[in-house]
Amino acid sequence: MRTRTRTLVTLAAAALAAGVAVPALAATSDGMSSAAALADVPGSGRSVIDWNRQLIAILGTPDAQPATVHPTRSFAMLQAAEYDAVASITHAASPYRAVTPVPGDARPDAAADQAAHDVLVALYPAKRAGLDAQLDSELAAMPTGQATQDGARVGAAAAQQMIALRATDGSSAAPAPFVAGTRPGDYRPTPPKFAAPMYTGWGSVTPFLLDSATQFAPAAPPPVTSPAYATALHQVESLGRDDSTTRTPDQTVAGRFWSAAPVWNTWNQVAQTLAADRQASLAQATGAFATLDLSLADTTIALYHAKYRENVWRPVTAIQLGSATGNPAVVADPTWNPLTPTAADPSYPGAHSALSEAAATSLTAFYGPRQAVAVTSAAAPGVTRTFTSLAAAADEAGLSRIWAGQHTVLDHQAGQQLGSEVAGVVLGDLHAPTTG
Repeated sequence: MRTRTRTLVTLAAAALAAGVAVPALAATSDGMSSAAALADVPGSGRSVIDWNRQLIAILGTPDAQPATVHPTRSFAMLQAAEYDAVASITHAASPYRAVTPVPGDARPDAAADQAAHDVLVALYPAKRAGLDAQLDSELAAMPTGQATQDGARVGAAAAQQMIALRATDGSSAAPAPFVAGTRPGDYRPTPPKFAAPMYTGWGSVTPFLLDSATQFAPAAPPPVTSPAYATALHQVESLGRDDSTTRTPDQTVAGRFWSAAPVWNTWNQVAQTLAADRQASLAQATGAFATLDLSLADTTIALYHAKYRENVWRPVTAIQLGSATGNPAVVADPTWNPLTPTAADPSYPGAHSALSEAAATSLTAFYGPRQAVAVTSAAAPGVTRTFTSLAAAADEAGLSRIWAGQHTVLDHQAGQQLGSEVAGVVLGDLHAPTTG
């Protein structure tokens, strides 16, 4: 960015900090739109955080989300549309899919807000009134005029592009009925509710950036009759029992904490905190959230493809059945129960491990390997988990599922590898601007 552009951005930042609306500005001496330069104003990414919070609030409303549609799809659509709207105006980063035509001196903040609004209205039409009110509030802080109107047009086009792109991704297909296996190692519903498994068809959804759901398919786990499986099962049998005497008090807190809320919500809230603390610009915030949520979405697709391909039973099933595993090293304990209720899907690979590794890999690219982080959750009031790095937070999130009695270390390791590989593809594709 040349001197005049930097000066315009500095002045705009000062105006925003003082609560003064920023007018549309003339083109800079190097031909760059001064309205486009607003995307680099420190703190201008606040609206991206607001829309992300709005989605989490919607997802917390009973029956807002279709039971067979995974929420990471909504996050990815929201954030990628905002990202493409801004990239279309600034040309400072590779778009997710394609730039949209930019009329005049379009404002990128108006584009991001309109894109976010339109995607969420398309996904959650019953929430339109609240979404309209949020858009009106965001746009009211901008000067009325052609630049704001042009920005809104760009955002609307980016949203429509995203909606059309995902209209035939297979997410609305009815999953085939699940039939539980009866052989040793076959997944079957787990106590106490014996609920039908979730997202059985999600592995067939078209990925956002991966070539296919099998691009980084984990290797098959050791058979349940093997010594390696028995060793892994004994670990979770000891550490993950509801009344375990080998799990530390802090591991108990962590096991409950990471189980309390959907892990994709937790990582989006981590991203909100980091963006706010770093006073992220609009360009940086849209880049960070798009990278995070595209990584989470494609990891989820790949994860469920692997889960239902391998179809490995959960630890609670193996431990309670004991000798029915076909493994002489496994002794039945029908009284064994995990610290937290078992999720209704197969065990391998672990979702918390995969999604947390994808999230940490994505966010580390923006905030660095030594970014300390404090993780909180509305679902676990009064608990804060602090870490010296995003990678350390991801490690605990994955290991917590062993402490909670949900997964073996085999699930954890396979999940971490999958999440890391998927995030690498997304980072390589977007080349989004980082916070440094």
